Amino acid sequence: MKTTNSLNRQSHFLGTKVRNLRKRNGLTLEDLSSRCVKIDPEDAPSVSYLSMIERGKRVPSEGMLDVIAQVFQKPLHWFLDDANEEKEITPEKGSRGGINGMVLEPSFLFSNDILQIAIPEMLSQTGTTGHQFAHLLIRAHQEHHQNHFPDLEKAAEKVGQKRMPLSVADLLDICKEVGVKIKWFDEPSQDVIDSHGIQSKHIVRSYSEESSVVRINRALKDTPEKLKYDLAVHIGHKVLHNSDGEKNVIASDNRNLSTLKPEFNKTRDVSHLDSKHILQAWRDFECSFFAGALLCPKVPFRQLLDRHGYEISVSKLIEVSESVVMRRMTAVSSYPHWHYFDAYNPGKLKAVYRGNGIPLPWGNMRMVEDPCQHWSVFRMIGIPGNTPVAQISVLNQDGVPHIYCCESVKVKDMAGNYHVLCSGVDLNPALEAQGEDAVEIATALQKECVRKGGQCEIPYKIKQQLLTVARILNINWIERGIENEARVICARGGMCPRQPRCYKEKSLVSNA
Repeated sequence: MKTTNSLNRQSHFLGTKVRNLRKRNGLTLEDLSSRCVKIDPEDAPSVSYLSMIERGKRVPSEGMLDVIAQVFQKPLHWFLDDANEEKEITPEKGSRGGINGMVLEPSFLFSNDILQIAIPEMLSQTGTTGHQFAHLLIRAHQEHHQNHFPDLEKAAEKVGQKRMPLSVADLLDICKEVGVKIKWFDEPSQDVIDSHGIQSKHIVRSYSEESSVVRINRALKDTPEKLKYDLAVHIGHKVLHNSDGEKNVIASDNRNLSTLKPEFNKTRDVSHLDSKHILQAWRDFECSFFAGALLCPKVPFRQLLDRHGYEISVSKLIEVSESVVMRRMTAVSSYPHWHYFDAYNPGKLKAVYRGNGIPLPWGNMRMVEDPCQHWSVFRMIGIPGNTPVAQISVLNQDGVPHIYCCESVKVKDMAGNYHVLCSGVDLNPALEAQGEDAVEIATALQKECVRKGGQCEIPYKIKQQLLTVARILNINWIERGIENEARVICARGGMCPRQPRCYKEKSLVSNA
């Protein structure tokens, strides 16, 4: 017989295991409690007690744990710390995107008090700024919800009345309606050098000067699609937050932090972690999402994409930037398995969304010197011209090969810096929806690429299978990608598939 103290010392993963078992079996807390009552009414936990067990707030008695174990047909020792497989305690992600999380156990080490002390120390030791950490939190939240924020969509639709396209004049009228006053200023772009000694251009496009007053760089008049976006962001700042909070600044350069002006830096010091800066970063995200929803309302925009096969060129039809179109695709499409990158040379990701959980070609908290050059988003940086390029890629995700297709295009920002925008989809779920064995198909394509040195023409049978899902998804650039050679790509630059040790048959699964 185990004592209560004995269980206490062996039950740090117990709550997580119970929760994961319950969710994987499709049971609610009420369902599990009632099934326990059927087995033993006296030792059965109530719904509220089960909730506390799952959150690590209570340790069940041996009798209660035995009842739970009987429901799931598990031996009692399976729930204790020493009986531990990684999948038993990995948080259930379900259909959500992003990468798998880690279990926050033992709960006493992951308490709010301890995390509040440990996170700033961790950021300090790794050189991660509070600003970068804020954007990592936001990205995780965005991916967890698969870019669905209905309250922001509704707020934008109420203001724009689902009109599309909105002209500059329309947006200026909306500014008047919501009480935003526009003032213009003149300021050219300037040369800047980042912490890595890389030179680029920087320009402040617009900023909120004071309550309900927004200053717009007159240079934006030459690029209506960028002017419209800035106006939409500041409308969002007014509608969502009544222009409260820190100054909302929009600038163009190759860094995650866009402000250089001393008066802006005083209000947005990013060298340390501060809850106010986390909140401001979240408000910036809300205003940006609102702007996309205002310019591309969900239903009309989805219908436009359907009519044109998700071509990026629809940006010209409604006079918005390619960036807005490609980001909005991930939010309005009925197919949830999208990713989006915004990359600057030589190896900086300024924006990331991974609703399909695709590994990163490189991180956006540091510059990577040797990213795998066969990612489309990286190759495009060095290719002349701005013609969109579609690519089929095979990449391991959690040890399983996935087939991705993306469309990448090189564009200039307002300051004159070239960067690459990339939108893509994971085709494995679409293949599985058609009754195909997606892993088998991806493995076969991966092996053929490896056999040919890292890239190959797609075999006829696989081409037909991919063509079927391309037409079902109604995404034209998947069909274009199928006509090009498929490429093996890697999540780590030091393991590029063009290096012999990476594409030998024996290391295909672990390293490709």
